[in-house]
Amino acid sequence: MYFVDSIDVPGLGNRGYLAGAAHSAVVVDPPRDIDRVITAAARRGVRVTHVVETHVHNDYVTGGLELARLTGAAYLVPAAARVGYERVPVADGDRTEIDDGLALRALATPGHTPHHTSYVLEEAGHAVAVFTGGSLLIGTVGRPDLVEPGLTGRLARAQYDSAHRLAAELPDETAVLPTHGFGSFCSATRAAGGATTTIGRERAVNEALVKDVDAFVADLLAGLDDVPAYYAHMGPVNAQGPAPVDLTPPRPADAEEIAARLAAGEWVVDLRHRVAFAEGHVAGSLNFEAEGQLATYLAWLLPWGKPVTLLAETPAQLAAAQRELVRVGIDRPAAAATGSPADWTREGGRPRSFPRGTFAELAAARPSAARPAARDGIVVLDVRRDSERDAGHIKGSLHIPLHLLRDRLAEIPDGTVWVHCAGGMRAAVAASLLDAAGRDVVAVDDSFAAAREAGLPLARVTPAEALTRAGEDAVLVDVREPDEWATGHAPGAVLAPLSSLTAGEPLPRTAQGRPVVAICRSGERSREAAALLTARGTDVVDVIGGMRAWAEAGLPVVAESCTTPGTPR
Repeated sequence: MYFVDSIDVPGLGNRGYLAGAAHSAVVVDPPRDIDRVITAAARRGVRVTHVVETHVHNDYVTGGLELARLTGAAYLVPAAARVGYERVPVADGDRTEIDDGLALRALATPGHTPHHTSYVLEEAGHAVAVFTGGSLLIGTVGRPDLVEPGLTGRLARAQYDSAHRLAAELPDETAVLPTHGFGSFCSATRAAGGATTTIGRERAVNEALVKDVDAFVADLLAGLDDVPAYYAHMGPVNAQGPAPVDLTPPRPADAEEIAARLAAGEWVVDLRHRVAFAEGHVAGSLNFEAEGQLATYLAWLLPWGKPVTLLAETPAQLAAAQRELVRVGIDRPAAAATGSPADWTREGGRPRSFPRGTFAELAAARPSAARPAARDGIVVLDVRRDSERDAGHIKGSLHIPLHLLRDRLAEIPDGTVWVHCAGGMRAAVAASLLDAAGRDVVAVDDSFAAAREAGLPLARVTPAEALTRAGEDAVLVDVREPDEWATGHAPGAVLAPLSSLTAGEPLPRTAQGRPVVAICRSGERSREAAALLTARGTDVVDVIGGMRAWAEAGLPVVAESCTTPGTPR
């Protein structure tokens, strides 16, 4: 009987695998801290005879080369990958015996990278699992834009073809075992549907297998989010051949050295929970929680190669953080200290602190017609990514994604900055950056869903909310073109095509001087119209998902030409 064990790397949203039988095993896409893999093999009582890579990774440093060196295993890498070390080149169709009756068969699946290769695990000649790397993920696929911008469109189509090849050539019961897709930014979209899947399930739900190629490519490219900055360094490191890992404790630093490193412009990173950091921290230090996505966000924001000193509550917390960071190429902290801010602050100094808040407290603090005495000078800063903000945001908030904040601090107006994200962790990082820059800051430690419950004005509304507003004092303005309008629109809506608005035409008379709810087909054009109308001084929100979401919600739709009295110009 064969076995497959997962080697999870939750901080990066990835998995490696140890697969084998009675005597021998293969390791697929191992993380850099290979001691975990060696321990897993020892627990199984098997010898690692092969280490394989599905592709040259762009999001983490591989442990494959070092694992193969230490175990004497054959190191299999796709033949088309350009690497600077000796390896066994793998081509489409190559078959490798792992143990008696257990073999790997290489399957070329370009798309995530041009050389990407999946590996089918066969027992007695029957496919039982497929290691899909960054090709077919759970409900989605790996993103095709990490190699070269000029190749993105071609790789997107190759990704579609590769997904279809896997679905066509493998039985429905074949387990699909991807490397990415558990929170990794290598995933084109958020993976959905649980932690396990099969070819049969993916055939029914995966976006690459249920859409035609043109729709798939268009949606895939439209949905791509920002790429973490450190990705630019991962591919070259992996192609050159990573150095062995050194996880020995960093050199200890006292309070005087910590102060000197801060004065020199180096980064001092406090790994404690955001609540403890807000209550007291070394002035100038930055908060990246050890329990959050430490490696992803610290590597994304830290200037590459800049020295970093780590502050931790315990040696165990420090060791775990050090392990996380080597996975993304932050190999050796310049120094480290454990304890509390009292231990890290030099004599005569005092720890800094800043308040935390909720969306309800933000709503109470903001001036409004109902609360004219509320504090003025409040800046609401949204540090979520573009795709998150597109799904809804607080009207009048400033948007600077966290990974851009370090270089855009000067854009934030004067006042107390209430900074939020989706749940609190990224807001804490941003608050520490602002605090280190001398700004008055409140870290909103709350779920964004609570913003709506708190009554904060949102710039985007659901179809049901749009219907309610249209039944009160707002007017529903459809910004599609006349031919689209004629196929079906919301009752009572008026037509004002985006093309006309951008040409400078005014809103229809019935919409002038009234709150506006903008709607289009999918939510894209209405967002543009909302931005344009806001700049003209109109009180406007737009509908998330547009008429598609309106119809899916079962709300009424009527059809009439744009020349009827219901659409005065």
